[in-house]
Amino acid sequence: MRITGERIVTPEGGFNASWQRHTACYALTERFLGSGLVLDLGCGTGHARGHIARPSFGLDIDHDSLALQDRPTVVADIRAVPFAAASFSSVLCVHAIEHVPDAERVLRETVRVLKPGGTAVFITPNRLTFGRPDEIIDPYHFVEYDAGQLADLCGRFFGKVTPYGVFGSDRYMEFHRSERRQLDALLRLDPLRLRRLIPRRPRQILYDWKLTRARQGTEGGPASEFTLEDFFLRSDGLEDALDVVAVCE
Repeated sequence: MRITGERIVTPEGGFNASWQRHTACYALTERFLGSGLVLDLGCGTGHARGHIARPSFGLDIDHDSLALQDRPTVVADIRAVPFAAASFSSVLCVHAIEHVPDAERVLRETVRVLKPGGTAVFITPNRLTFGRPDEIIDPYHFVEYDAGQLADLCGRFFGKVTPYGVFGSDRYMEFHRSERRQLDALLRLDPLRLRRLIPRRPRQILYDWKLTRARQGTEGGPASEFTLEDFFLRSDGLEDALDVVAVCE
């Protein structure tokens, strides 16, 4: 598949760090899901579905991402879920809610398709550690959240919301800080933030090109060595989390 900043498509070389981090979001939160059918909302290529121990249904807006998955899937927008009310015991949404400008619609649809007493888990990059706290750098993101903002959003639709964070090992965090330094150096070339004047689609094309150029050809480097063991879940210090998690009941 085409390499893009919109979804995780390969674990090769420098892309492995993102692959493992994304997969860890599934592996670390699977225990919160109910025993029945799970809706994997905005599932992408479904590479992490092996960490869902329950039957699951994948939903994504991109047909090619669903083509090779060995489970039921449907092409749809996460804001307009084509299932009847009370169809799923759990909903899991990993790194998807930031890709829409009107996340309230996603929450409303999630509540609708959940069975009474069901659980939803939303995971999204922490805006405080992902790019810059005061600016959305990723052109595929419309809104970015910190732990409090995600919990507040979900709390408008669910009776109970428990926040968590996904954290990285010391060696992963050194890699993460290195990438942040590279980003800061790049952004200093545009001190007036003229990048904000570029339409979204050209910015996405430039982002994909830069991402591919930066990560290809790095086989054997630090990024290729990360595994699921480099990530863990906890409920404190969430301002420093890589990803923020809302477990909603």
